[in-house]
Amino acid sequence: MTDTTPQDALQDRLDALQEHLRQAQKMGTIGAIAASTTHEFNNILTTVINYAKMGLRHTDDETREKAFTKILAAGQRAAKITTGMLAYSRNGGDRKEPIDLAELVSAVVVLVEKDLQKHRVGLEIRLEDPVYAEVNTSQIQQVLLNLIINARQAMEDGGQLTIAVRSDSSEGVSEIEVADTGSGMAPETLGRIFDSFFSTKTADDQGQGGTGLGLSLCREIIESHQGRIRVESAVGRGTRFTLRFPLVEAPSSAAA
Repeated sequence: MTDTTPQDALQDRLDALQEHLRQAQKMGTIGAIAASTTHEFNNILTTVINYAKMGLRHTDDETREKAFTKILAAGQRAAKITTGMLAYSRNGGDRKEPIDLAELVSAVVVLVEKDLQKHRVGLEIRLEDPVYAEVNTSQIQQVLLNLIINARQAMEDGGQLTIAVRSDSSEGVSEIEVADTGSGMAPETLGRIFDSFFSTKTADDQGQGGTGLGLSLCREIIESHQGRIRVESAVGRGTRFTLRFPLVEAPSSAAA
């Protein structure tokens, strides 16, 4: 039987509290995009119902084939959304594996693109394929969703969001970049954004006030992957976050 020291018990408690904070932030992120996701599902159901009615009304093969094609496309779109949401909400533990970052980003985009459209934010995706890093998919998706929602909130009157994936084999790193054209941050704010409990939001900012735990947890997640998170910002010119990970080789087909 192994004795547990007070220090070990305290560390276990701290680890449990940190996991609770991650899960709370994850649920908050889901809530932030739930309205747009629900609206999109309503549109998908409307498409399915209308084309099903059309297929029932018309007996010619051409019309029915068109109806079935539209229903299939709508169903596949719904499946992508539910698969992405379930994968994100699932607790994947701490398991890390080689992941194509372009695929990871694409799965996140499925969850946020309608929310961005609703808030008049244009989206540009630049994917270099393939770029692999050894990551916990759910945790890195959590970081990306946090950065994307922060960026959207910084563009109250709309703007442009750019998400890029690239690699630098000479330095042995893979990168994900999230850049917006929002309000930006002053140097004194920029120097504190990764501090625990520091937040630029207030509790009544359209119900989007925060505890300040978001970016602090994001940095902890990235550093647990032996990575780095870098931020550049200027007032009135927007903000750019860059996530850097050790570059790894693609898994062999047998291992995959």
